[in-house]
Amino acid sequence: MAGVGEVFALIRERGEITRAEIAAHTGLSRTAVGARLAVLLDSGLVVECEPAPSTGGRPATQLSFNADAGVVLSAAVGISRTRLAVCNLAGTVLALTDIDQEVALGPDDLMPDVIKGLDVLLEQFPGVTVYGVGLSLPGAVDAERGCSCGSAILRGWDGVDLRPYFGGLPRAGTTVVLGNDANAIALAERGEAADVLVLKASSGLGAGIVAGGVLLHGANSAAGEFGHNKVLAAQGVPCRCGDTGCLEAVAGGWAIVRALQQQGRSVRHLRDVAELAHDGDPEARRMVRDSGRHVGEGIAPAVNLLNPALIVIAGDMAGVHDIFVAGLRETLYGNATAQATGDLRVRPATHGDRSATVGTAMMVLDQVLGPAAVEALLT
Repeated sequence: MAGVGEVFALIRERGEITRAEIAAHTGLSRTAVGARLAVLLDSGLVVECEPAPSTGGRPATQLSFNADAGVVLSAAVGISRTRLAVCNLAGTVLALTDIDQEVALGPDDLMPDVIKGLDVLLEQFPGVTVYGVGLSLPGAVDAERGCSCGSAILRGWDGVDLRPYFGGLPRAGTTVVLGNDANAIALAERGEAADVLVLKASSGLGAGIVAGGVLLHGANSAAGEFGHNKVLAAQGVPCRCGDTGCLEAVAGGWAIVRALQQQGRSVRHLRDVAELAHDGDPEARRMVRDSGRHVGEGIAPAVNLLNPALIVIAGDMAGVHDIFVAGLRETLYGNATAQATGDLRVRPATHGDRSATVGTAMMVLDQVLGPAAVEALLT
C-alpha cells in the first residue's frame, strides 16, 4: 500500500493532480488518500491550488508540489571555479556566487571558503528549512565515503572525507550528497530521452551516461572518464594527469589555454578563450573547433556502443557551442556508424553555465525528497 512518501513522489512527478487521480494511481481509498495528504499539507511540501477544469459538477481541487517549502545548497567544484548556490526544491537557482580558485591546493584551502560562501548566501533566506547540501567534483567520486577517489587531477583530495567540513553550516542539517560533476549535469538534463550522453567540456573532459533512463556510475564510479583515453593526436603530449597521450592534452580547455599562453596571449581560463572566439579571434576559433574534432573522434566508439538519442554539450564549451559542435560533427559522423548517428541530436545544456549547479541541486533533491526519505521525515 502506498505510503506518504509514494503519494508525495506521485504529486512531485505530476506537478498537479487531484485526490481522485491519486486514488486511481495508488489504489488507496478516499480516506487513506486524505490521511496521507493531511500529513503532506501540514509539512508544506504539498499545497492546494486552483481547481481543475470542471467536467460537470463541482470542480476538483488540485494538489501540487510546493517547491518553495525549503531550499537545498549546491556547491559545484571545478578546476578553476567553484559555483555556490541556494536552490528551491525544484532545483531553481535562487542565489548564486562564484569562487575563483585552484583545486590542486587541496580541500583544506578551498572547503572553508565554500562553507563561508554558502553561509553568506543563506543569510538571504532567514528561517527557511535547508533540506541538504549537494557537492559535485570533477573525476571519480565515492559517494558512500564522501570523497574523491583515484582522480588524476584532485590528488590532494583523494580519500579525504569532505562531509565533516559542512559541520560549520548548522542550518544545513546532516544530509550531504557527493557526486561527479558530469553525472550531476546528466541529472539536470534527464527526461527528454532515455538514452543520453552528456559531455562536460571545460578545463577537463568528462561524460555523464544515461542508458535506458538510468544514470550509469560504473563498478568503480569511473564511468564517463573519457578525457584520459589515449588518442593518436596526443601521442607523446604530456597531460596534467602525469601521463602522455590523453585526449585532454589536445582537447581539454586547460590545454587550449596553455597553447594560447605560449603564444603570448593573455588568457587564464577557457571562458576567456570563449570570449575571444565570440569576438571573432581566428586562433581561438580554430582551437575550439579543433577541440570539437578531437572530442568527436574520441566519443565515436561510445556512440556506437551506447547508441544515445541525444548528446548534450555542457561546461564552458557550451558558451561556444556552435563552433565546438561544428568540429565535433565532422569527426563523430565520420567515425561512428550511420545506424548510431542517423537520428542523433546534439544540443547545448538546458541550463547553460548553471548546469552543474542545477545538477548538483538535483543530486541532493533526489535523495532528500525520495519516497523513503519523505516517509521517514514525516511519519
